[in-house]
Amino acid sequence: MNIKSRFSKFAIITGMVLGLSATSIMAAPANNEHEHGHGHGEMELRLNDGSKWAVDAPLSRAMNNIGSAMHKDLDAIHSGKLPKEKYSVLATKINNEVNYMVENCNLEPEADAQLHLIIAELMEGASAMESKANARDGAVKVMGAIESYATYFDDPNFKPIKH
Repeated sequence: MNIKSRFSKFAIITGMVLGLSATSIMAAPANNEHEHGHGHGEMELRLNDGSKWAVDAPLSRAMNNIGSAMHKDLDAIHSGKLPKEKYSVLATKINNEVNYMVENCNLEPEADAQLHLIIAELMEGASAMESKANARDGAVKVMGAIESYATYFDDPNFKPIKH
């Protein structure tokens, strides 16, 4: 994938986080070579005709890495004892994994559109975790995205976080 295409994908995701909620996505630019089929208005996570969406190896790797990172600090997050600096470290890990997904993931357009709802939630959570004032709320948002991934995507390697 060339740098222009990578930048386009990154710009779309960044726009989703900055200007839209995790469940409301506007249409992608028409000249984007990686069209997501987003319509105007709200999109909600949904199954693929009653089945979970297929994943590819890069998506599985990134989501498993995010899940593992969050799982390591889950007790401290729940108890409110995770130091603010650790939230920032987690946020960096999440952002790195999201970037990896964007650069390497190659899903069918409808599955990709569903994934972008989860990516937006991950990025919103990571952003809040970096702010320190809302760090715990951001971690809760990330956990929601992880739960959504387990609910809507068929990843046999993914280990849902029990909490």
